[in-house]
Amino acid sequence: MKIIIIGTAYPYRGGLSAYNERIALEYQNQGHEVEIYTFTLQYPSFLFPGKTQYSTEPAPADLTIHRKISSINPFNWLKVGLEIKKKRPDLVLIKFWLPFMSPCFGTIAHIIRRNKHTKVVSILDNIIPHEKRVGDNLFAKYFVSSADAFVAMSKSVLNDVNLFDKKKPKAFCPHPLYDNFGEKLTREKALANLGLSTDIHYMLFFGFIRDYKGLDLLLKAYADKRFDGLNVKLIIGGEFYNNQEQYFALEKELGLQGKIIWANDFIPNDEVKNYFCAADIIVQPYKSATQSGVTQIAYHFEKPMLVTNVGGLAEIVPDGKVGYTVNPDEKDIANALVDFFEHQRQEDFTQNIIQEKQKYSWKRMTETINSLINPK
Repeated sequence: MKIIIIGTAYPYRGGLSAYNERIALEYQNQGHEVEIYTFTLQYPSFLFPGKTQYSTEPAPADLTIHRKISSINPFNWLKVGLEIKKKRPDLVLIKFWLPFMSPCFGTIAHIIRRNKHTKVVSILDNIIPHEKRVGDNLFAKYFVSSADAFVAMSKSVLNDVNLFDKKKPKAFCPHPLYDNFGEKLTREKALANLGLSTDIHYMLFFGFIRDYKGLDLLLKAYADKRFDGLNVKLIIGGEFYNNQEQYFALEKELGLQGKIIWANDFIPNDEVKNYFCAADIIVQPYKSATQSGVTQIAYHFEKPMLVTNVGGLAEIVPDGKVGYTVNPDEKDIANALVDFFEHQRQEDFTQNIIQEKQKYSWKRMTETINSLINPK
């Protein structure tokens, strides 16, 4: 097939870029022709809460990436839509995560489909965002009207699509493994790379820090007195997208100073392996969620996880098998983490992860997409 992916890619950084680039490679490896259309402008600076949207790493050498889309310029949407329509790709993939992108993506997709040849499939992170804004539902409805089919990476998002359209083809396929962050390191090598002691156990909270991700719950759980005798430190790796002072104030209030390793910046792709391979367990204490790429990095590096029972997280982290699924409650989080370290669960969980991770292949994702546009 001739395939065009519309969305975030190099020089933009983060999980969206990693996803689009990885699925492009998967299709290329299967013998398809793939191009990516990404942004000249993704977010206006006043809408972007981080330090920078751009990667400092080299461009991927084996992908064709065009920087042509402005998320805020309607004349640009018309131009890009007409350009892709004329190319007549067999498949256009759009990774959708935020209603803000609906006018841009929806308009481009509507134009492309006028060629009566191209099928537009959207891979959905969310259709209803975690942090709601006025107009979200209207924008989401417009975008849904522009696609031919949908792949949701959690069952909760699959159900959400039905709020906007019950007739178009749709399927659930869990987020594939993020296997593009390098090979697994030994614990000793990863800790040496980070300058950390091998005599201490580590929990890792990883990713952009936003209110819905529940870092405050984890800090309160970590203040549980049972941790005092467990020789455990908490690594927080990721950039603040909300007021950082509230977390530093909570750290001080709970008496956690000196017990937390703050790595509060965007973690480049080539350093991700150090954080995951250094950790004993990955903790995602989210207050709301659909699915998460962090769990799929943990699966790749074969690390036990704690997630909260929100959205689709419990679907991919079987409780008591590869880690813990608990309520988004500080006491429940503390109980599970204390159990993990007191009873040395890591080895058993890791063996189960090696089996469980086989479910999350990129081939399964492409097969799901293909089944929607070529039904048997």
